[in-house]
Amino acid sequence: MRWKEQLLQLTPYQPGKSIEAVKRQYKLDKIVKLASNENPFGCSSQALDALQSNQTSLAIYPDGYATTLRETLSAFLQVDEEELIFGNGSDNLIQIISRALLHPNANTIMATPSFSQYKHNAVIEGAVCKEIPLVNGNHDLDAMLAAIDDQTNVIWLCSPNNPTGTYIPESKLNTFLEKVPADILIVLDEAYYEYVVAEDYYDSIKLAQKYENLIVLRTFSKIYGLAALRIGYGVANRTIIKALEPAREPFNVNSLGLLAASAAIKDQEFINNCKEKNRQGLEQFYEFCRKYELDYYPSQTNFILIDCKTDGDLVFENLMQRGYIVRSGKALGFPTGVRITVGSSEQNEGVLNALGEFLSQK
Repeated sequence: MRWKEQLLQLTPYQPGKSIEAVKRQYKLDKIVKLASNENPFGCSSQALDALQSNQTSLAIYPDGYATTLRETLSAFLQVDEEELIFGNGSDNLIQIISRALLHPNANTIMATPSFSQYKHNAVIEGAVCKEIPLVNGNHDLDAMLAAIDDQTNVIWLCSPNNPTGTYIPESKLNTFLEKVPADILIVLDEAYYEYVVAEDYYDSIKLAQKYENLIVLRTFSKIYGLAALRIGYGVANRTIIKALEPAREPFNVNSLGLLAASAAIKDQEFINNCKEKNRQGLEQFYEFCRKYELDYYPSQTNFILIDCKTDGDLVFENLMQRGYIVRSGKALGFPTGVRITVGSSEQNEGVLNALGEFLSQK
């Protein structure tokens, strides 16, 4: 087979270990998964009700235009329906953007460490990746601007950033957007937008309406608790959306996902409750880090990256043996860290007790 050479250099995305796999491996009855930044409180009851009352035939293709969700979301965000694009999770939109704009004669700029799929998809398309190291966990916007040249087609901004949980303040983002040439697409990935509490965060939807080279990506997989149904969306001006649509495969969003997301967006009380519980949970982690004198990044997300001052893989393995699945920081660019999803109060207490016992043995 004449595979793309760059494809042979890549490894598939490695998801966190499944609950069933860990149960079998360590012969445990109970596992708490805090590795993939899922919502520990599930999804809105309204979304569940919509699914349970669904009469849609599974033999019928999904609505390729996502009509109901498009109408609901456009009203909620106060944007035109033509300013929306939908994907099988925001991962799919990253793939679509890469397919549409990246090729061997183009380059793309991204922070590192950041979400792995920016680079992964760029490599598949044969584009040159310009990776700009984070500074104290934050995007180095000046260095990203300096890396722009005539072959730059896409710039990726992950705010809040995965895996650090940090964000780009409004003033810095505005300055950056003003300086990027208009023929370069800026992708603002906001998978964790709904968790943000920072006062100097920006209104990305208004920015997308102001800057014609900006697209905002969001998802229903995180705070909305619909990760299994894979619904993501992008917001940009009509010109960008129209250009991207041919790169989107038909029927890329499933019927059940469309149904659940349409109901979930209407239940903002659930979202606000999850946001509040998440902040309370983060305080549990902050208190733990202060007690054990561990460095961490204050987070605007539903996860926290902690420097445990020892091999992250060892921490990961030890916690897994105790029934807690987290993510080692080694694969994320932080070899002595672990990234832990904020769970319920009880789950947080459990994983922190287990981590404390491990650290006390060092």
